Amino acid sequence: MQELRPELRIIADWIAPASRVLDLGCGDGTLLAYLRDHQQVSGYGLEIDPDKVADAIDNSVNVIQTDLDRGLNDFETGAFDYVVMSQTLQAVHYPDRLLEEMLRVGREGIITFPNFGHWYCRLQLLRGRMPVTPSLPNTWYNTPNIHLCTLRDFEALCAEKDFHILERTVVDHAHRTSLPMRLLPNLMGEVALYRFQRRAR
Repeated sequence: MQELRPELRIIADWIAPASRVLDLGCGDGTLLAYLRDHQQVSGYGLEIDPDKVADAIDNSVNVIQTDLDRGLNDFETGAFDYVVMSQTLQAVHYPDRLLEEMLRVGREGIITFPNFGHWYCRLQLLRGRMPVTPSLPNTWYNTPNIHLCTLRDFEALCAEKDFHILERTVVDHAHRTSLPMRLLPNLMGEVALYRFQRRAR
């Protein structure tokens, strides 16, 4: 099993021991396997890529092969403590609907995505080109990303949906943080990490 990359370690630190976790776009199941082995977490992963599904099974992770654009209708309301989606939001057709579903089946959502508001993305757009960066490595014609957003875009959607942001962290492509990123997150952060839930009514 691969060692937990720093982005996933931040996510793991946000998850309480003995929780129930659903990992959307779980890849080879590295996060769920780590949480199972180190934090006694139980859960499921959803993944569309058959090779990654096979790798998750090899890691003894409960995984279901499915397309996230079909929604989460197979899961009951409140079935999980956390629903995680790392580097997948920008690749689904209806991200707003999926966020709603995350907070239907889970008490909290945890999400990461590349920040299209990063200064280097802005610079390349000023030059008339679609950005290619370490956190957005594909060119416009072969990228899986169809709904790129900035931190401000995501936070505006959370406000519209009446989601409460519990924690936010921004890091660079090597998953390091710095004072400039903390002071100007939408300009300096390359990757955004959020923990959020529905507002209490």
